[in-house]
Amino acid sequence: MSADPTQVLAFETDCHIFDGCGFPAPGLHSFLFEPLWGDADSNLYFNKPMLLALLGSIIVVGFFWAAFRKPKVVPGKLQMVAESGYDFIRRGIVYETIGKREGEKYVPLVVSLFFFVWMMNLWSIIPVAQFPVTSIIAYPIVLALIVYVLWVSLTFKRHGFVGAFKNITGYDKSLGAVLPLAMLIEFFSNLLVRPFTHAVRLFANMFAGHTLLLLFTIASWYLLNGIGIAYAGVSFVMVIVMTAFELFVQALQAYVFVLLTCTFIQGALAKHH
Repeated sequence: MSADPTQVLAFETDCHIFDGCGFPAPGLHSFLFEPLWGDADSNLYFNKPMLLALLGSIIVVGFFWAAFRKPKVVPGKLQMVAESGYDFIRRGIVYETIGKREGEKYVPLVVSLFFFVWMMNLWSIIPVAQFPVTSIIAYPIVLALIVYVLWVSLTFKRHGFVGAFKNITGYDKSLGAVLPLAMLIEFFSNLLVRPFTHAVRLFANMFAGHTLLLLFTIASWYLLNGIGIAYAGVSFVMVIVMTAFELFVQALQAYVFVLLTCTFIQGALAKHH
């Protein structure tokens, strides 16, 4: 193990309770990975999260390509699963939030975002991978920026400069004397806080979930000694419970991310009153 605690990539496997060693608690070092290729010092490298993101993209694209490359009137199992997922996002999120007429053109984007985020989350419980890519803040930030750029561009395209300014600042002359303050708050909230919270909501949930999984997994191994075996069993049960809970959270966070995306798009397209 590296002498630099910030570069720890794995825990000691021979450390157990009553052996005179402390509990190797997970932390920020659990999210650092040595480059698989390149040099970290030069900022030109390729590591495990990047590999998982690339593989996840290939899996999502490959799945839909295989499902729809030869579509049938009576769909097979793969096409049926793909159609169910696509239709759920289209009708349950896009149509319900944006509307059918305006929302149809954004269905491919929202479907892509949902399944990409979901796949990036799912890596957390897949053997060997066992790491949610979205627990690295850079990935949610890039996805949130894509949505942010779309939202701002749609707002100005639909309403023009003056209309977009009113839309972004929540202009409402009925507010009277507090209007300037309300507009200032809305301006910073929409242009600065909104993309930040959009990214952090996804990142924080996956970061916390992965940390908890690591905590109970490491504890199960650490307690596997003497009388600690009884406690190790309890910890292992918690690993199973947390894994099941993570499955729910992973899908939920993908859903919330695209639901907020649709809400932003709907707000950009809505007429200002």
